[in-house]
Amino acid sequence: MSEEFSRLLAVCRGLRFEPHDIARQLDARGRYEVELDREFPFLIKLFHYTSRRHTRGATWHERLELFLPLDGPARFRMGSSEVALARGDLLVVDNFKLHHVVDFSGFDTRVAVISFMPEFVYSLGSPWHDYAFLLPFYMKPENRAQVLRAADRAAGPVFGVLARLLPCYFAEGGRPFRQAGCKAFFLELLYHLALGLSASGPARWEFEREQQRALRLKPLFDHISRNYAEKLTVAQAAGLAGMSQAQVMKAFKRAAGMTLITFVNHVRLSNAARRLKETAQSVAEIASEVGFADQSYFDKQFKRAFGCSPSRFRSQP
Repeated sequence: MSEEFSRLLAVCRGLRFEPHDIARQLDARGRYEVELDREFPFLIKLFHYTSRRHTRGATWHERLELFLPLDGPARFRMGSSEVALARGDLLVVDNFKLHHVVDFSGFDTRVAVISFMPEFVYSLGSPWHDYAFLLPFYMKPENRAQVLRAADRAAGPVFGVLARLLPCYFAEGGRPFRQAGCKAFFLELLYHLALGLSASGPARWEFEREQQRALRLKPLFDHISRNYAEKLTVAQAAGLAGMSQAQVMKAFKRAAGMTLITFVNHVRLSNAARRLKETAQSVAEIASEVGFADQSYFDKQFKRAFGCSPSRFRSQP
C-alpha cells in the first residue's frame, strides 16, 4: 500500500468504528434515512463489518455516498450487480439502486462511509465548473460500477486528503472553521476522484439533464416509498413524473438500475423482511400487507432476494 494509505490507517487507529446494524435503522419505506444538517448536509460514519454481527438491509436514499473498506475485502450489491472491493478501493454508491453490503465467510473490515447531499457541492445557482465535482455520481457507465481502485494513480492523493479530512470532521468539541475545513478537504477529494474516474468529462448540459431527470422522478420514488403495497400502473407512474409512459420506463431504469416492477418488488420485500423480524404476524399476513396477493409468488421472490424462505429468515438470529 502507498505511504498515503498508511498515513490514513494511522489516523483511523485513533477513531471509533461502531458495529454495523443497518437493518434496525431502515424506516417504514425501506430507506436508511439520515438526518443531515440543512446548512451542512455532510456526514462521515465509521463502521466495523464482521460476519458475526453483520445485518443485511437493502436500502436506497437520495443522498450521495462513498464507501471505502480499510482492512480487507468487501462485496457491495447495487441493483442486480455485485462489486468486489479490495482494501483501499473507493466505491461511488449508486444511491437510487437498492443496495447492501454482502456478507461472506471471514468478512471483517473497517469501513469509512461519506454521505452528502448534492447541494453541499453544487446547485443550479453555483458556478458551472462546480458540476465537475459530482460527475462520478451522475455519469454512471452502463453495467459498470464507479470504483477508484487503490492501485490507481489518483488513489494516493485521495488517501492523503482523507487523512486530513477525518481528524477535522471528528475533532472533539469542534474547532474553529471545522465545517469550512471539512468542505475544503472534501472538495479536494472529489477533485481527485473526478480526475481518476473521468478521463474526459461530459458536457455541462449532459450533467444538468441527468439532474433534472432525477428531480422529475422524485415524486414517483416518494409515492412508491409511501404506497408500496398498492398497485402502480405505468400510466400512474408517468403522471407522477410528468413524462410519457415510454419516457418514464426508460428514465426509471436508467436512474434505479432496474425496471419499475422490479424496484417496487424490492421495496415490498425489504419491508416484508423487517416485519418478519419485528412482528408476530403470519407469513401470509405479511405477504398480503406488503402487496403480494399470491403467497407462493411471495415465497419464491423472497427466497430469490434473501437466499432462504420467509420462515427460515424469521428463525435466524
